[in-house]
Amino acid sequence: MTARHVVALALLVAATAVLLLSTCALLVLPRPYARLHALAPATSLGAPLMALALALDTGPGRGAVKLLVVGALLAAGGPITTMAIGRVTVATDHSDGPEGGHT
Repeated sequence: MTARHVVALALLVAATAVLLLSTCALLVLPRPYARLHALAPATSLGAPLMALALALDTGPGRGAVKLLVVGALLAAGGPITTMAIGRVTVATDHSDGPEGGHT
């Protein structure tokens, strides 16, 4: 096993941990606003780490560049998507407070 594969494996484990923790938080958190906090690390950290690990394991070439572009787009688009979902939730929420009145 080369050093490149070891680093790729470490990045893959870190990405999987972030995605699993985000999934658990998404299942546990009760309100939409709190759930947005669970989605943010998955889109801005977990998926780009996964793309980086796969690009590193692929080695130099077109495939790695494509994976890095996808990872960069996910890292940039994740927070934007989270903000858009939050704004739509605020606009459509008819409760009294920011935490919502629904149980």
